[in-house]
Amino acid sequence: MALRALRHRNFQLFFGGQLVSLIGTWMQYVAQSWLVYRLTGSSLVVGSVGFAAQIPAFLVTPFGGAAADSHNRQHVVMATQTASMILALILAALTLTGRIHVWHIFVLAVLLGVVSAFDIPARQAFLVDMVGKEDLMNAIALNSSIFNGARIVGPAIAGVLVATIGEGWCFFTNGVSYLAAIGGLLLMRLPPPKKLASTGSQLQHIIEGLGFVKSTGPITALLLLLGLVSLMGMPYTVLMPVFAANILHGGARGLGTLMGATGLGALLGALLLALQTGLCRLGLWVALSAGGFGISLALFSFSRHFWLSAVLLLPVGFCMMLQLSASNTLIQAMVPDQLRGRVMAVYAMMFMGLTPFGALMAGAVSDRIGAPVAVCIGAVGCIAGAVLFGLKLPAIRVEARELAMAQAVTHGTPSDEMTSRVPE
Repeated sequence: MALRALRHRNFQLFFGGQLVSLIGTWMQYVAQSWLVYRLTGSSLVVGSVGFAAQIPAFLVTPFGGAAADSHNRQHVVMATQTASMILALILAALTLTGRIHVWHIFVLAVLLGVVSAFDIPARQAFLVDMVGKEDLMNAIALNSSIFNGARIVGPAIAGVLVATIGEGWCFFTNGVSYLAAIGGLLLMRLPPPKKLASTGSQLQHIIEGLGFVKSTGPITALLLLLGLVSLMGMPYTVLMPVFAANILHGGARGLGTLMGATGLGALLGALLLALQTGLCRLGLWVALSAGGFGISLALFSFSRHFWLSAVLLLPVGFCMMLQLSASNTLIQAMVPDQLRGRVMAVYAMMFMGLTPFGALMAGAVSDRIGAPVAVCIGAVGCIAGAVLFGLKLPAIRVEARELAMAQAVTHGTPSDEMTSRVPE
C-alpha cells in the first residue's frame, strides 16, 4: 500500500528519473553553500545567495502556475529540467576552470530560481496526470520520499567530494544527473493533455487562482502556517555552513552529515504519510508537526556537540516534511483540477517564496548576534504559529470536509479529513 502509486508506469519513470536527478541537486546545494562561505567567510553572503536563488519563487511562480494550467505539463517539466541542467554545467565549468566569482553564483542562482518557479507548480500538478486522483495522495508522499532520500545521499556524497576534489565536480555531477529525469519524461506515454484553464490572459488566470485561495478558508490557513514556517524556520538551512565550520567544527564532511541527518528525518516523515490511505487527522498532523519542528530547531540551536546536533536534526527534518506533505495533500484534495497548477503555485510561493526573505534576515541576524540566536528566534515563531493554527482548526474542518468531498479524493470516511479535535 505504501508503494501503490508505483503501479503506474509513468510514475515509475518519473520516480526513477527524479531520484537520480535530486541526488545531484542536493549535491549542488551543499557544495554551493560551502563554496560561497569558503570564498567570503560571511554568513550574510551565504544568506544573500539563498535569497537570490529563491526570490523568483515569490515573484515569478504565479506565471509558472498559469503555464501549468494552460500548457502540456509534461513539456513544461521537460523544459525546466533541461534549463536546470544547462545552468548546472555552466556553474561546473566556471568552478573547475578557477574562474568562479561570487557574482557568477548570484546570477546563476537567480536564473535557476526563475526555472524552478515554472518547474515546481508544473511538477506538482503533473502528479495527478500520471496517477489519477485515486493514488494522488500516495504519489505526493512518494514524491516527497525521493526528495528526502536524495537529501540523505546527496549531501553525504557532496561532503566527500568537496573535501577531496572540490565543489566543481559536484556541480558537474548534478548537470549530468538531469539526463535521467529528462529520459524518464521522454519515455512516458500519456493521453493528449486537456487545456484546463479558461480562456483569458495570463494575468486573469493568476487572479482567478489567487481569488480561489483567498476565498477558501482551510487552504488559506494551511498556506499561512506554511508561509510562517518558511519565513521563520526554514532559513536554518542556509546557516548550516556556519554551524558546521565555526560552531560544531565538522568541516565540509560535517556539513554533509548534518544535511543528511535532516534528510533522513524528512524521509521518515514522508514514508509515514505514504502509509496513509485517507485524509483522517491530517489537519492535526499539520499543527503538531509545525510545533515539533519549532521545538526541535530550538534545541538544535542550543547544542554545541556535533553528534547531538545531528541527532536533533532528525526530528527537525521529520516534522518539516510531515507538515509540508500533509499540507500539500490536503490542498490538492480540496482544489479543482482546472485550478491545480495555480493553487500549487501559491503553495510554492509560501514554501519557497518567503524563504529567501527569511534567509536574508537570518544571515543579517547571524552576522550581528550569532547563528544560534538567529535559529532560535525563528523556532519560537514556528511554535507560535502552530498554536494559532491548532486553535483555528476546529472552525475550518467543516468547509474542508465539503471541499474534499466535492473533489472525491478522500478514500476513507469523507468527514474525517480535518476533524481531529484539538485538546482543550
